[in-house]
Amino acid sequence: MYRIFLADDEVWEMKGMKKIIQQMGLPLLVDGEAEDGIAAWEGLRQKHPDILLADIRMPGFTGLELVQKMRQEGMNTKVIFISGYAEFSYAQKALRMGVSEYLIKPVEEEELREILEELVRELEGERQEQEAPQAKKDKNVKSSVIQNIIQEIENCYSGNITLKSLADKYYISDSRLSVQLKEQLGMSFPNYLASLRIQKAKELMEDENLSLEAVAKMVGFKDYFYFNKVFKKMEGISPSKFRKKFHISE
Repeated sequence: MYRIFLADDEVWEMKGMKKIIQQMGLPLLVDGEAEDGIAAWEGLRQKHPDILLADIRMPGFTGLELVQKMRQEGMNTKVIFISGYAEFSYAQKALRMGVSEYLIKPVEEEELREILEELVRELEGERQEQEAPQAKKDKNVKSSVIQNIIQEIENCYSGNITLKSLADKYYISDSRLSVQLKEQLGMSFPNYLASLRIQKAKELMEDENLSLEAVAKMVGFKDYFYFNKVFKKMEGISPSKFRKKFHISE
């Protein structure tokens, strides 16, 4: 969750903006409001928010003065200016000071959403960079664990193996394991498991003494019709046609 601070001397504008942000469903928490530049500066110094959304003209300190003070203090808060003054000189100064966006009132909700989504992506990227040193230390351990999980999938593919059961066994969250397996395998866990089972089924189907129903159960499909559906989706033909084609070619 990222924190956003609002500053605008037009209180109803600020309250409306807060409501809009809260309804966007983005990982943003409105963590502070101010009705003038001085109160905004005090709030910024205390809270160090990730994003400042401010009117460029306020009593006390202007938005530009706030950014100048923030930069002097070494604060890397991202800034969006909102103003009713569509003057190019303000935009120029704002951009030179590293302000992310300069919007003119009335702000379109969709436009604000796009900007906030982009800033959230930037913040997530920065967070990942900060966590990179620790991630590098953990990389070998994580890689070893994932390789063990992949090996277990390959050994136990015919059993009742699920992402959750693996995640619980190796003390990893379902979502994290899903991402890591996809990075290693180039496909999702369900697709990899299905692919593995179908490949094993094709090998077993070389034995004409095994019925297709038996093959399906041996590779982990409890339902033959589902096996037939997955096989056809992955191979382009049904299991029976595949077996027929295989023996004809032999």
